[in-house]
Amino acid sequence: MDISLEDKNLAEIWQQIEKVMNQQPKPLHHMSIVYQFELSGVECGTYQLIIDKGTVRVEEGAPLESECTLIMTLEDFKKLIQGTLNSTTAYMMRRLKVEGSLGLALRLETMLRQYRLS
Repeated sequence: MDISLEDKNLAEIWQQIEKVMNQQPKPLHHMSIVYQFELSGVECGTYQLIIDKGTVRVEEGAPLESECTLIMTLEDFKKLIQGTLNSTTAYMMRRLKVEGSLGLALRLETMLRQYRLS
């Protein structure tokens, strides 16, 4: 299932991500991870992508301790989830900062590819 990010605000993007990932939970059934996103730009804020054995939810703010925090602009976030920005390249170019597990940050990109977010 594809997600079109055109003309969507940040709240709508998170809703779509949550919906699509919960509709196809199989790749996530073995994962229990909290990703935190600190986004800057026109729409900014802190969000958590909480994956718990196949169930995904998004929370605004930081209610849980995250294992991996990704810090980037909203524009780069959209590119990352669409697959047009490689996380390794973004990290090397300092467009993406990672706090916590770099391995989990790289794993996120692989996971997102399975959902063909566009």
